[in-house]
Amino acid sequence: MGLSRAVRRPIQMILSTRMSSSVRSYATCISQVTESKTPSVSPFTLLSRRFTSQVSATSDQMNLIKQLRERTSAPIKDVKLALVDCNWDIEAAQKELRKRGKVLASKKSSRTASEGLLALAHNEGKAAVIELNCETDFVARNEIFQHLALSLAKRVLLVDDLQQASGGYPVGPENIEDLKINLEHPKISGETTVHNAITDVAAIMGENVKLRRGFVMSTSSHGIVSTYLHTSPQPGLGRIAGLLSLEVDDRNSQTDVLQRVGSELAMHIVAAKPLFLTKELVSSDALESEREILKSQAESTGKSHVAIEKMVEGRLRKYYEDVVLMEQKFIMNDAVNVKTLLDNLSREIGSPLKIGSFFRMEVGEGVQRPVDSTADEPVAQSA
Repeated sequence: MGLSRAVRRPIQMILSTRMSSSVRSYATCISQVTESKTPSVSPFTLLSRRFTSQVSATSDQMNLIKQLRERTSAPIKDVKLALVDCNWDIEAAQKELRKRGKVLASKKSSRTASEGLLALAHNEGKAAVIELNCETDFVARNEIFQHLALSLAKRVLLVDDLQQASGGYPVGPENIEDLKINLEHPKISGETTVHNAITDVAAIMGENVKLRRGFVMSTSSHGIVSTYLHTSPQPGLGRIAGLLSLEVDDRNSQTDVLQRVGSELAMHIVAAKPLFLTKELVSSDALESEREILKSQAESTGKSHVAIEKMVEGRLRKYYEDVVLMEQKFIMNDAVNVKTLLDNLSREIGSPLKIGSFFRMEVGEGVQRPVDSTADEPVAQSA
């Protein structure tokens, strides 16, 4: 029994010592765990933060590219390059794009531009039509190009010092390129010269854009100017235009009747392509040339000289019906010609009515295209 007690006491001392050591170890572990909660950045956290920063910078750059693209309509590749060169300063990049675009536009100015649109502006007694050319119909459908065309037509209409007399007269680019023009498109706005506006649009489009020609028609206070546009993507734009002035002696004539007939005659001019107003205005050169052709054709039949002369005169009447406006069959009623139509209308309104002048214009007519193609009909204009 005494031996048992003696042995038990050392065992209790050993157990007590080990338990104390375990408690100290546990406390040390708790302390280490607590210390591990103090701020320390792991490699994963650093990588995550770096990735987030890069994503944010990329997002900002994409927004700048989008904004500059919306401002200028320049190709994305050019937009990004300009931003990179200007250290992502959007204002400086926009100026740089304009500089590059003008240089590019200058280099492309010698390229053939046979596509485009006609733009028409008119008021009660005056109308102006211009032809704005580009290289492809894709650019002709662009809203910036169309806005420029309409703005040019409106500007030409406001020019009063080109010619004061009634009638029709051409307007060349040299007459208006230094005039001020106000553009009101979100991507190209403000006041500039006609020349600079065309250059800026050419830079945006990346094609040769040029104002080829214009034409203005006016009439007396007793008359009206009627117009018609064919293949019109929106009001005031088209690919073929017909204009004419109707002159009447009586100021109080039925205006609505005149406007209706005037619009129909303008449509007739587009469809029938007349070259002269009356037979008396057919040029002697054109008449002699046609007579020689008809005589050569008649002689190939082997008929007598008298018969040949009759054949030539008969075919000349057909030639007049093809190229003289007053002799042409009216497209709205081919039972009468234009001369008869005007005579009937004069009796209806109780006052003599006549066509003062007419004009027909078509996009690209007479322009030598790169691909082999025949030239369009020459411009029709009364004397």
